[in-house]
Amino acid sequence: MDLVAEAREYVEELFPWDVDELIKKNNGALILDIREECEFSAYHIEHTMLVPRGILETACEEDYEDSVPELIAARDREIVLICRSGNRSLLAARTMQVMGYNNVKSMKTGLRGWNDYELPLRNIRKEILDPEDVDEMLNAGFCSQLMHPDRRTILS
Repeated sequence: MDLVAEAREYVEELFPWDVDELIKKNNGALILDIREECEFSAYHIEHTMLVPRGILETACEEDYEDSVPELIAARDREIVLICRSGNRSLLAARTMQVMGYNNVKSMKTGLRGWNDYELPLRNIRKEILDPEDVDEMLNAGFCSQLMHPDRRTILS
């Protein structure tokens, strides 16, 4: 949590309703979801780009297998990073600043906050999800259940 507190000194945070307004304005901001693919598949904000935190640095640079051209070209573009609770995105935004990105922000409270305000989330099939169902997934440790065979209740 010390690293998160330190990153907060450098990274601007936006509340979910601010990010919703930003998306509605369609001003060219890049909304970057840095969660794992299994989290993104279960629920995400429409029109967000998935770049999991584990490959973020290589996605931001040329000549890597994971390079993302749109992200590489976005060093001066407004970028808002999102995750489940707002901590991973804060740390990732700080990393991107160190890498030379000039307008990187983090969504405070993450998708937990987004869902608390009942803003729309979609699954991989692009269906809008019920906020109560998303709340259950948020509290169930969805990906950790997928990673630990002794807790596969979601898969059965």
